[in-house]
Amino acid sequence: MSSMGASDTASGRHTAGSTARIVLVTGVSRFLGARVANTLQADPGIERVIGVDTVPPTTALGRTEFVRVDIRTPSIAKVISSADVDTVVHLNLVTASTGPRPKMKELNVIGTMQLLAACQRSPDMRKLVVRSSAAIYGSSPRDHAVFTETDEPVEAPSSGYAKDAVEVEGYVRGLKRRRSDLTVSVLRFANFLGPGVDSPLTRYFRLPVVPTVLGFDPRLQFVHEDDGIEVLRRMAVEDHPGIFNVAGDGILLLSQALRRAGRPSVPMPARTLGTLGDMARRFAGLSGFSPELFRWLTYGRVIDTAELARELAWRPKYGSEAAFGDFVQAQRLGRLPVELFDRVTGVLGAPR
Repeated sequence: MSSMGASDTASGRHTAGSTARIVLVTGVSRFLGARVANTLQADPGIERVIGVDTVPPTTALGRTEFVRVDIRTPSIAKVISSADVDTVVHLNLVTASTGPRPKMKELNVIGTMQLLAACQRSPDMRKLVVRSSAAIYGSSPRDHAVFTETDEPVEAPSSGYAKDAVEVEGYVRGLKRRRSDLTVSVLRFANFLGPGVDSPLTRYFRLPVVPTVLGFDPRLQFVHEDDGIEVLRRMAVEDHPGIFNVAGDGILLLSQALRRAGRPSVPMPARTLGTLGDMARRFAGLSGFSPELFRWLTYGRVIDTAELARELAWRPKYGSEAAFGDFVQAQRLGRLPVELFDRVTGVLGAPR
């Protein structure tokens, strides 16, 4: 484990009580940010929760104070300094490419740079929690069987949000060097699943017929939304410096996931499926279907979560299989009607 991730739980260094007083949550108008803000505001030890985003939230935020601000601008520094923010939970990593790539990179990288600069200048700041992604490990046919936090990717991400996550973590390390007094927690999440999650991945699993890559059956991991939010809460109200992988226990093969979802698959050559990538991003609601997600659904990825379990003395409520099952149940997926299933598989030659 890196020096940022050294665990000292056994010695009692980490406190169980709230160490956050005034918390700022970025990306609060999205599902994850709104749920984290609502969870933190329920903690009596937290005096204020301030949520920031570029658009107003569509769900009620309770006592969370919404401030409309673009973290790519210096205005975020004014919010942090004027409110005496001591804890920042940065959830603004955009992983769905629903717009131009340059804008996505600006939100992820330039926005993080401005936010970290504001944190560095604030004398009240004492803690930073950053949502990162397990996508920084990449996905390739030569991957490690299991990635730990100290492992380097076999093929470093060269594009998309995965590359952005690598850059974001680099800037976070720079902040840590300049402000060694800060408690910094970086969380490399597996793909979120759950009843409330709407993403390119969940839309992929909702397709009536699912395209897969011929000859590949990747190992997949998921983190249930409830477990992910609990980890973020713990990191915000307790001191757990380090870099941590976050995923549900166990793995699920893509073929197993599709059977549980009752979805017939159509195996296609990788070259063909790759050529159809642009069409797939628009096909049946697959907007935001990125090359990173395509590679993950080809080669898979497994991350080791032992360090997080040791640090928090905690295990997720949902394993990867249970998280997927809860998603399937909430979406009312499962076996297609027999007549429709037979018609689809008969026409396409898809396996049952």
